[in-house]
Amino acid sequence: MVKITIGANEAGQRTDRFLRKYLRQAPLSAVYRIIRRDLKVNGRRVRQETMLREGDELVLYLSGEELDGLTRPAKSVSVRKQFRVVYEDEAVLIADKPKGLLTHGDQKEKSNTLVNQVCGYLQEKGEHDPAAERTFRPAPVNRLDRNTSGLVIFGKTAEALRLLTALLREKDRIRKFYLTIVCGRLEKERVITDDLVKTEKGNCVHVRKGGEEGGKSALTRVRPLRTGKRFTLVEVELITGRTHQIRVHMANLGYPLAADPKYGDPAVNRKLKQRNLTTQLLHAGRLEFGDMPQELSGLSGKSLAARPPAVFLRAERELIDVGI
Repeated sequence: MVKITIGANEAGQRTDRFLRKYLRQAPLSAVYRIIRRDLKVNGRRVRQETMLREGDELVLYLSGEELDGLTRPAKSVSVRKQFRVVYEDEAVLIADKPKGLLTHGDQKEKSNTLVNQVCGYLQEKGEHDPAAERTFRPAPVNRLDRNTSGLVIFGKTAEALRLLTALLREKDRIRKFYLTIVCGRLEKERVITDDLVKTEKGNCVHVRKGGEEGGKSALTRVRPLRTGKRFTLVEVELITGRTHQIRVHMANLGYPLAADPKYGDPAVNRKLKQRNLTTQLLHAGRLEFGDMPQELSGLSGKSLAARPPAVFLRAERELIDVGI
């Protein structure tokens, strides 16, 4: 028999979802069998959809050997810290992610990710203990592509994660601004509202065509900052957060991102490759926070910024000031 007390970061989730994370080695069928036969919450049998509250006591009627096999933790990963902390309080961490680093792992890279680096940093500070909080780990609420640099927001607690995720869906509560360099001379502000369709093949996105079914609404605001002979430095406000939204919207508008290998202009990209520019120039450079709830009050009214990386600043000088 094993007793588990639900803490603040485990509360607010269904019983089955908690156990699927806690008993990480158990198949789904075993989790539901345990709920039916080998589990009591506060001395009573519960259903799989029962919501857990802070302070609830779970009793698992399993042998120590069986429990050890079902709860065997994943191997801890030690990775070198590459991000910069832009803001941090008890509930939130905002990291400046370098270009080339994955936010989450993929099939090729599972260890050296921004998520693992942030969790390792918090472990070293004594603010995150994977052994004590087996069903929770700090996580980002926005995601940047590998070759996009800039600001990523992490919730350090389950409550902060829930609040931040909800606030991102509300207009003007958390505003996200990007810097990018596009091909062509963009001389006035634009608002782009084209719906986007994602295809699994090649992880590509395109603007929904007339009569095409599906697609998700997307809203992008674009403001030119500096216009050169053939390229423009622009600030983009991302109102929605669809996959490749900025890259697809700008390409469809006729101003593809410079050096974008997937949606860019092949002829321009060949010239940029000679200058060692082979990936899109995109930087999540600024966050503006409106009125925040009490749990996130430290962010209320704040404007946070991250300087673009050296490769972006070099490209800006060469493409806007000099031109090719």
